[in-house]
Amino acid sequence: MSNELTWLPGWSLRSLMADGQVSPVEVVEHFLGRIAEHNELLHAFQSIDEEGARQQAKQAEAAVLRGEELGALHGVPLSVKEYIPVEGLPLRDSDGVDKGIAKHDALGVARLRRAGAVILGTNTAMGITQALLNPYNCDDEARNPWDASRVTGWSSSGGGSAAAAALVPIAIGNDGGGSTRLPAAGAGVVGVHPTPGLVPDVNFDEPELVALTQSSGPLCRNVMDAATVLQVMAGPDGRDFTCIKTEPSDYLAEIDLGVDGMRLAWTDDFGFASMYALAESPRVIAGIRSGAYQFESLGAKVEPVPDICQDFWDDYCITNYLFQIAMEVPKPTVEQWVRGIEGRNRTWSGFRRVLTDYDALLCPTTQLLPRSVEDWSEAWLRDAEQYPHGTFAPTVTCGTHIFNWIGFPAVSVPCGFVDGLPVGLQIVGLPGSEGKLLRVANSFQSAFPGTMAHPPIGYQARGA
Repeated sequence: MSNELTWLPGWSLRSLMADGQVSPVEVVEHFLGRIAEHNELLHAFQSIDEEGARQQAKQAEAAVLRGEELGALHGVPLSVKEYIPVEGLPLRDSDGVDKGIAKHDALGVARLRRAGAVILGTNTAMGITQALLNPYNCDDEARNPWDASRVTGWSSSGGGSAAAAALVPIAIGNDGGGSTRLPAAGAGVVGVHPTPGLVPDVNFDEPELVALTQSSGPLCRNVMDAATVLQVMAGPDGRDFTCIKTEPSDYLAEIDLGVDGMRLAWTDDFGFASMYALAESPRVIAGIRSGAYQFESLGAKVEPVPDICQDFWDDYCITNYLFQIAMEVPKPTVEQWVRGIEGRNRTWSGFRRVLTDYDALLCPTTQLLPRSVEDWSEAWLRDAEQYPHGTFAPTVTCGTHIFNWIGFPAVSVPCGFVDGLPVGLQIVGLPGSEGKLLRVANSFQSAFPGTMAHPPIGYQARGA
């Protein structure tokens, strides 16, 4: 049965293990084998904990044999972004600085373990501050399983690659400006940016500034897996000052109810993103728009909405203190700060008005296609000044960063292919609407499974 395990979703693997049809040990060995076979090409994993994974698998197998109550992810292999602490595994920060061996699990990771997940290792990550503050090396990049000469997208890049290539059924990323959704779109998988604070986050290993615009969430090939993982990770915790204070809703309760009768809004560019368009953008937007309007065949009404807001980047940079520190930007004056927070309020109000009238907003996750590693590095480093605001950052993240800034959740779901490369449809909602967003995403993926195919594991890049 080993080869049949590769493309199964995590929830299906868990069911097979719970029923005794396959052993957690067999499942873990299978995915360790996948990693051994493909990681040299894809560089999706930064560290692999073979001994620890095998020990966890044996414990999971023993629990099944004893007839114990099993968690929602019992025996399911997964991986975690290297920026997120996993006890006993190497940890790096977003500047690329090695932080040694993590002494504690992040709160979300601890919840995954309690639900029975088996952690195989940590995924390669790369972000803007890491590239700008350290010598950039193309060999550090995780590669795209659809074409290993290309990136998936920063910064949960290895997680997107690992999930798409079925090195694990599920990977955990974090998202401060699109860092889960962008690799999801580029690799052709599901990526979730939940409402900030839904998943508690405390760094036990090192006191740090609170990242108010950041979230943690899954990258996986199946929306049901995304809902299961988010359910496990979400909820209040007294150790986190900024997390939610009430219990989250049940994301699986209505996930199969479909979208019949829903009103969904569509926007090509929010009213400003065309200023960041590149040559492929019209084709990408047209492909995603066509996918979005397929919801009408499922009983939903899809309506275009007028311009929602203006370009947000300057105001974002003023109000995001962590970004200022990373980029060594001077502290804003009082006048600049007031301008920035008023700009955030206008943007927040614009999206809130739309989402008060509609069940969800549909839009491109990104209007760009996955780029070659060389083009990607040149855009960030050598050619940065040719892009608006003198950096490639808003060109890449104009469809995602805005929702981190205003604190709205979003899900990227595979939406087919443009020029043979995956693209993602982003589904956005009001804070706390994760259940509805996952229901919409599941309806789309269930109705149009052809939008997700199995990648060729990137063999093109090396001429194999």
